[in-house]
Amino acid sequence: MAANGGGGRAIRVLNVAEKPSVAKTVSGILSMNQGIRIREGRSRYNKIYEFNYSIQGQSCQMMFTSVTGHLMEMEFEGRYRKWHSCDPVDLFEAPIHKHVPEDKLDIRKTLEEEARKCQWLVLWLDCDREGENIAFEVVEVCSNVNSQLNIWRAHFSSLIEREIHQAAQQLARPNQLFSDAVDVRQEIDLRIGASFTRFQTMLLKDAFDFNFSTDGRNLVLSYGPCQFPTLGFVVERYWEIQAHEPEEFWKIQCSHTSDEGTANFNWMRGHLFDYTCAVLLYEMCAQEPIATVTKVRQQEKLKYPPHPLNTIELEKRASRYFRMSSEQTMKIAEDLYQSGFISYPRTETDSFSTRTDLRILVQEQQEHPVWGPYAQRLLDPSSGLWRNPSGGGHDDKAHPPIHPTKFSPGESRWSEDHKKLYELVVRHYLACVSQPAVGAETTVEIDIAGETFSALGRTIVAKNYLEVYRFESWGGSLIPNYMFGQQFTPTSLTLESGITRPPPLLSESDLLDCMDKAGIGTDATMHDHIKKLTDRFYAIKEASHFKPTNLGEALVMGYDDMGYELWKPYLRSMMEEDMKAVSVGNKRKYDVLATCLQQMKACFLDARVNKAKLFQALEIFFDRTNRTGGDDQHNHGQLVRKCDVCHDSDLVLRKKPDGKFMIGCLAFPQASCRNVIWLPGSISEAVVTTTVCSACTPGPVFKIQFTFRRLEIPPNFNVHHLGCVGGCDDIMRQLTEVSGSGYRNFSNTPARGRGTAAPSRNNSQNNQQQATCNFCHQTGHSSSDCYSLTSQNRNPRSQRVNSSNGDSPIPCTTCGSLCILKTANTESNRGRKFYSCQSQGCKFFVCWVDSIPTTRGGGSSSATTTSRRSGRGGGQGGGDVRFVSATGDPVSGRSCFICGDPSHIANVCPNREMTLAPATSSTVMGPLVDMQAA
Repeated sequence: MAANGGGGRAIRVLNVAEKPSVAKTVSGILSMNQGIRIREGRSRYNKIYEFNYSIQGQSCQMMFTSVTGHLMEMEFEGRYRKWHSCDPVDLFEAPIHKHVPEDKLDIRKTLEEEARKCQWLVLWLDCDREGENIAFEVVEVCSNVNSQLNIWRAHFSSLIEREIHQAAQQLARPNQLFSDAVDVRQEIDLRIGASFTRFQTMLLKDAFDFNFSTDGRNLVLSYGPCQFPTLGFVVERYWEIQAHEPEEFWKIQCSHTSDEGTANFNWMRGHLFDYTCAVLLYEMCAQEPIATVTKVRQQEKLKYPPHPLNTIELEKRASRYFRMSSEQTMKIAEDLYQSGFISYPRTETDSFSTRTDLRILVQEQQEHPVWGPYAQRLLDPSSGLWRNPSGGGHDDKAHPPIHPTKFSPGESRWSEDHKKLYELVVRHYLACVSQPAVGAETTVEIDIAGETFSALGRTIVAKNYLEVYRFESWGGSLIPNYMFGQQFTPTSLTLESGITRPPPLLSESDLLDCMDKAGIGTDATMHDHIKKLTDRFYAIKEASHFKPTNLGEALVMGYDDMGYELWKPYLRSMMEEDMKAVSVGNKRKYDVLATCLQQMKACFLDARVNKAKLFQALEIFFDRTNRTGGDDQHNHGQLVRKCDVCHDSDLVLRKKPDGKFMIGCLAFPQASCRNVIWLPGSISEAVVTTTVCSACTPGPVFKIQFTFRRLEIPPNFNVHHLGCVGGCDDIMRQLTEVSGSGYRNFSNTPARGRGTAAPSRNNSQNNQQQATCNFCHQTGHSSSDCYSLTSQNRNPRSQRVNSSNGDSPIPCTTCGSLCILKTANTESNRGRKFYSCQSQGCKFFVCWVDSIPTTRGGGSSSATTTSRRSGRGGGQGGGDVRFVSATGDPVSGRSCFICGDPSHIANVCPNREMTLAPATSSTVMGPLVDMQAA
C-alpha cells in the first residue's frame, strides 16, 4: 500500500472482521484501549467500535464491526429449493444465487449504513480462501450502497500487537482468485450434494425399515463429494478386516544372555507359512546350535524433531495423544486463537518463512514453570540446542504454521482440553526449533547352521528435543558387546507359531491421514466431513476407531456394484486440484465448473439407471416396507417436456402408488393446470432418456424407454420400446387407444401444441398395424373391437384341453412354445401331473391336470392358456381372459362367459361355484412356480 500523505482531514474507514471477538480484540490493539467508543449495530451481537488511528501517516477515523462467518449463502432459485419440485438431475443446471439469509439481514443493514459514510473499506477476515470469499461478500454489500469505496485487505495470522499493527500498515488488495476457488467449491458441493441426496433419500427412505434409532432426527441419506469418499475409507478398511482369513505361520526365536545383558535375535526370514519347511530349518539349527557373529555395525543415529505444525498434524496428534476428536480439536484451537494464545489454526503450511522471528516466540515461554527452563537453554548459544526448523514442503501462501503467540501458565476458564492443546502447540514449537535426538546404535548379525539372525541395541546419547516433546519416545535397549567371529551357544532357540492378523479399524488419526494423502477436503473442512459420517448414521466411533453402520456399508456397496467408484477419492481429489488451480489463476472458474458438473451429471444419470443396485445392497441389511420407495421418478418425476397447456411448468413422468405410470404437470395442485397423460397399464417400467424427439414441437420432448408386460400387449408388439408421448408415436397411440388412456386436460385452459404427428421410423409397420386387427388379422376394426377375441373368450371350448389322454399340447403364454406334460416329484405333490413349457430357459408353470375343471357341457376339462399373474393387469385377467387393456380391465365388448353379464368376468362371477364341479373348486390355473419346485 502506498502512503496517502500525512496530515490533512481524517478519512472514515469501515473495518470488518470475521467474528465479533476478533473485532473487539483488534480494536483494542489498534486503539491501545484508549479513546475507544462502543455503540450498538443493528445486530446486538455485532457491535461497532470507534477510535482514531494513523495508517502510513494518514489520519483515520476507524469504525470497526464484524460479520459472523459467511454473510451470504448459495441456494437454488424458486421452486428448485423444494425437494419434490423437479427431477434431481435438473439441479446440475438449475439457476442458483447468493443472497443474505433472513438471520443476517441486520448485519447487512449495519454494513450498508456504515459504508455510506466511509471512504475506505478494510477487510480483516481470516486470511485463507474461505475468508477471502467472505471478504468479497462484504465488498458486494458495501459497494452496492457506495461504489466509491477504496477497498483494502489486512493480512494477519495471530491476534498479537506486533502482527496487528504490521497488518494495518501494510494493507493490500483482496484476492479475487481465492474467492473464485471457494465459489467453485460451493457450487459444486451444492449441486452434487443436493441432487444425489434427494435421489438417495426419496428412493430409499420409505422403502426400507431402518432398524436403528435416529434420536428424533429426520433421516436424510445425504451424499457429499467429500463425505462419501471419507465413508469409503472406513468401509474399505472394514471390508479388508472382514475378508481377512487368519493364516498360521512359524518362526525361529533366538536369545542370548550374558553378564552384560540379553540380546534377542530376530530371524532374517521373518516367518514361514510352510510348517514342514520351518521344522526342517529349525532342526538344522537345533542340531548345530553354535552361533557365529558375522557382522557388528556401530553407528550414530539421529531422530529428527517434527516439522512445524499445520492443521492436519494438529488434528492427528491431538487424536493420537489425547483421543480428542478433530471437531473438538478445531473448536478448542479456534478459541485459543481468538483469545490470542496461538496463531491461526487453519493452515496447510508446515514451513516457517525466513522473515519470521522464531526466537521471540521462545522468549515468551521462559517463564513457564514446566518447559520454561528448556526454553532458556534453547536461547543460550552455548548450549548448542537451537536449530532452525526444517519444513515439510507445504505452503498455502496465507498463514504460517501453528505456533504459540502468548505465554500462559493456564487460564482459569480453560478446560482440560484447552490446557492439553495449548501444551501441544507450545511443546511442538519448542521441539521443531531444537536439535534432533542422538543415539548410538549397534546391529549384530549371527549365523546358526546357515540361518541368519540379527539383534539391535540402542542407547540415547543426547535427548535434545525429546526432553521437551514428551509425546514421543525413542525406545531401545542395551545388548552385550560382541566381536566379529565370536561364537556362542544361544540361551534359547525355539520354533514358535503365530497367526496373521487383519489391520485395525481406522482411528481418527488414520482417517485424517487417508484424507490428506488423497486430497479429500481442506484443512478447515476435514473434521466436518468426519463428523458428518456419525451425524448421518453412516459410521460409529468405537474405542476411538471408526466402523461403518449397515446403512453406510450398504450405500457404498450399492455404488460399488454399479461399477462407479463414487465412494473412491479420485473424483474429489481432481476437483480439489482444479480448485487450487483456480486460486492461482491456472484455470478459469467457469471452465472448472462446466467440466466437473458435466462429469458428475453423467455419473448421476448412470446411478439412477442402475438404482436397482442400491435396492439390492440395502435388502441385505434391512427389511423392505410395504410403502413404495420414494424414487425420484415416483414422487416428483422425470422431466418429459414443457407443459403444453399452461406453458409455465413441466410435464414429468411419475409412478403412482398402484404401480401404473402417468405424465402430469408439476403445477398441480399448487396451480390450476391438471394436464395429464394416462399411460397404458401394461407398462412395467418407464425411464426418461436423454434422447430428444426430432419430430414433436415445441421441444425438447424427451423420449421414454418403456418395458411392457408381454401378457398384456398384443403378441406382435415388442416388449421394449423407445417411445414418444408428443403425438408422433403410432405404437404408443395404438396401445393408448387399446387401454382407453391418453391425454386428459382438466384445466380451464384448452390444450395447445400437442405436437405434430410426424411419421416415425416404423411408419410402414405402424400403418399396417393400424389397419389390421392384431388378433384376427382382418381389416376394418381394431383389436379392442375384435369379435373373434370376444367370442373366443366367451366360448371355453376354444381353449379346452383333452383330458382323455392328458397329453394334448397347449401353448405357453409366456414364450409361445408348446407345453408338455410332466410329473411332479416333490414331497407335497409327488405323482401329480402338470403342464409346463419345454422351451429352454422358460420355467412357466401352466396348470395341474387334476385341477382342470369340468365344463357344463360334458366330461371334458378346460384350462386357459393364460397365466393368472398377481398384481396389476392380471387381477381381472384370470383364466378366462386372454388380453386385458392397459388399465387392467377386460377389453371392451367382453362379458362373463358363465352367465353372460357384461358387468364382470368369469373369475369373479357369483355363479362360478355353482357351475363348476364340486371337486374343482380350486382356481382354473395353478400358481406361478419355478419348474424346479415342481
